Amino acid sequence: MSDARDETAPAAPAPDDELMLVAEAELPVATDEVIDERTDVERQRDDYVEALQRLQADFENYRKRVARVGEEAADRAAGSLALALLPVLDALDLAQAHLAGQETDEAAALTQTRELLVTTLAKEGLERIDAIGVAFDPTVHEAVTHDPGDEGVDQHVAEVLRAGYRWRGGVLRAALVRVRG
Repeated sequence: MSDARDETAPAAPAPDDELMLVAEAELPVATDEVIDERTDVERQRDDYVEALQRLQADFENYRKRVARVGEEAADRAAGSLALALLPVLDALDLAQAHLAGQETDEAAALTQTRELLVTTLAKEGLERIDAIGVAFDPTVHEAVTHDPGDEGVDQHVAEVLRAGYRWRGGVLRAALVRVRG
């Protein structure tokens, strides 16, 4: 038998050529359907990113609100304590006025105790409202009596009967005053 080959028969494809033909056949062709699907996926991704950003902003606002509410609660509690201590401060003021001019150890101890209490509360935000001669302000003064004054003169505080106090800028207790004018 002869070892003659038929040259008219097509040559068998090489193994690498087969893989390329299969890989090309499996690749999707860029069609409108594929483009629409990609656009939908991108839109969905953008929606998720926006939702996450909103969630992060909401959480940050929540965290700030909780911190603010906590600070306000602490301020109210401290203000309540300061309000409860005002009768003690009033009693010390009356005792100091009673012992005014006396050079006793008790008078000195009373003065030191009062000053210590006033200084401690002032560091926390307590301010006294008791200026005589200032214009009457109904937001910080409570008029107990009214004395007539000169015509055309504005109402002013003639006497402070009980001191008022501010706590961190807000009126804690209005001053009881006698008004002239």
